[in-house]
Amino acid sequence: MNEPTEGTPRGLAKFLKNERLGLKMSLRQVEEATEGTVSNAYLSQLENDKIKKPSPHILYALSTALGISYELLMEKAGYIVNSPDTNNGEKHGKAATFAIDNLTREEEDSLRDYLNFIRMKKK
Repeated sequence: MNEPTEGTPRGLAKFLKNERLGLKMSLRQVEEATEGTVSNAYLSQLENDKIKKPSPHILYALSTALGISYELLMEKAGYIVNSPDTNNGEKHGKAATFAIDNLTREEEDSLRDYLNFIRMKKK
């Protein structure tokens, strides 16, 4: 995997840039693919490590546009961490529950509904 870059938990800046360039996408093409959720200027700041902690909804838009696992981006952004207490590399996203300050009430409710859906599927 990619080595972490300074200032980010797991090298998010370098990782995003490498993935985008690997897909031969411009910053503007990513902006279009996210339907404007992530502006080309914002993505440039992310890739240059000027923005250290993008919100989960930004990471979700990027995961969809770039075809990257949302969980992987959440991990690289530091929202999901490996704990020595987890079994078989299982991850826990406690920090993500506190990272919803940039979401609208509707988005927050939708995330809760989706989480409940996932938990019901596991049962």
